[in-house]
Amino acid sequence: MNNLPPLAERMRPKNLDDYVGQKHLVGPGAVLRKAIESGSLPSMIFWGPPGVGKTTLAYIISQTLDRPFFSLSAINSGVKDVREVIEKASILKAEGQMLPILFIDEIHRFSKSQQDSLLGAVERGIVTLIGATTENPSFEVISALLSRCHVYILQPLDEDDLLSLLAKAMKEDEVIRTKNIEIKENEALLRLSGGDARKLLNIFELLVNAFDSKKIVITNDAVLEHVQQNMALYDKAGEQHYDIISAFIKSMRGSDPNGAVYWLARMITGGEDPLFIARRMLILASEDIGNANPNALLLAQSCFNAVNVIGMPESQLILSQTVIYLATSAKSNSATTAIGAAMDLVRQTGDLPVPLHLRNAPTKLMKNLGYGKDYKYAHSYEGNFTDLDFLPAEIKGTKLYNPGNNAREQESKEKLKKLWGDRYKY
Repeated sequence: MNNLPPLAERMRPKNLDDYVGQKHLVGPGAVLRKAIESGSLPSMIFWGPPGVGKTTLAYIISQTLDRPFFSLSAINSGVKDVREVIEKASILKAEGQMLPILFIDEIHRFSKSQQDSLLGAVERGIVTLIGATTENPSFEVISALLSRCHVYILQPLDEDDLLSLLAKAMKEDEVIRTKNIEIKENEALLRLSGGDARKLLNIFELLVNAFDSKKIVITNDAVLEHVQQNMALYDKAGEQHYDIISAFIKSMRGSDPNGAVYWLARMITGGEDPLFIARRMLILASEDIGNANPNALLLAQSCFNAVNVIGMPESQLILSQTVIYLATSAKSNSATTAIGAAMDLVRQTGDLPVPLHLRNAPTKLMKNLGYGKDYKYAHSYEGNFTDLDFLPAEIKGTKLYNPGNNAREQESKEKLKKLWGDRYKY
């Protein structure tokens, strides 16, 4: 048994019918499955959390289409490795063989120059690129390469998917099927896996190997006792990644600088990408602070820029300063709730027409049709304000913005009441 690969590797599916999850992409009639079956395959980026089958899907595609498969990892590959693969692919193309698939795992870790080295081969059709990333490709993949790829979002596996994997392992795996296993409780198994099939099977194998008895009964307590003590303190590619960033954000939102700096230190010592941390603080500056303190967004942006220029370890000082500032700042989610309410309203009411007085009138015909008529130019009135309707008639008077309970927004609230009267009476 010691000579066998891990259970997760042994259970790796070989074709689309065995592939678990991602029905929106590879289920019957789904968009990616149609592309695979037609043989007309674009270059693409698979974006999703760890353990959802990005690498497996890329390999299955190559096997289904009977195309050569080259694989690189951005962690230990450079421009030289990319050029070597492209040279091999060029030879295959010159010999009239099938177009190879080049799979690059963690493509977000490639530098700009490394990503640039892929462009020519993708454009000339020397390779079909499949990149895998756990990070938003809009931020991590250069625009020139991104524009030449379709982005497919892979979702975490749901409970039914994960349980079907366990059932299949107990039925088909050459080692697991020989054991008498009863899964009495599965909540802890599923929670610790975090929707990651690889982690689920690794935990399951670790647990099974921990029992000496003929009958193996898996309970939540057994999982927590045997597995948690073997888990890494911080796995930046797994569940701990999401748990710790969640604790970090919630500490800043909850105005606790001690907690926020502690979770920051956990991420730094665990090797988390400092730009990922800075990017999350940018989001929080608007989502949870907003107009209670507009300077928070400016500082968070400055932090992101500085971290990008300086790098580690010095960036930990800049991150710490910004974390403390955000944690101790006044809080408001009024911008978040306002855009959420506005989006809901748009979904409910559809494309309401723009009122005539707000329309642009660049031509005489448009003016004759009433475009721009009765519009009042605010700067022509005292206090640079005049009472005018800025919403479609069907939703006139709808309140979307509710000022937060903080000094700055309360000042804005009083100003709105003074200008608009009952229309902005809260």
